[in-house]
Amino acid sequence: MRAYELMVIFDGDLDDSNAAQASNRVSASAEEFGASIEKNDWWGRRKFAYEIDHKVEGYYLVLELISENGSFINDLDRALRLADDVVRHKLLRLPDHEAEKRGLIGTAS
Repeated sequence: MRAYELMVIFDGDLDDSNAAQASNRVSASAEEFGASIEKNDWWGRRKFAYEIDHKVEGYYLVLELISENGSFINDLDRALRLADDVVRHKLLRLPDHEAEKRGLIGTAS
């Protein structure tokens, strides 16, 4: 098992209900492409430290994902790059010791 963390920043011009729908679409896409969601952390609207694409705030979502292999990464990355309501996203594989610390995978023996 491999553990991943995905952070997505949605356009701050969305209203709360549209941002929640966009969050649900990302979660559904991750599961559709073969990852299981272990933790869904919705941060809500936050102000950026600096302007991104002429925007000063956005909605933040952090997902902790588990997958047998990394085959879902390319499909999910492509879907996020094409989504109009996504300002930025970052998907990274968590080191095994960090995934164990978070309880995402069992201890290796």
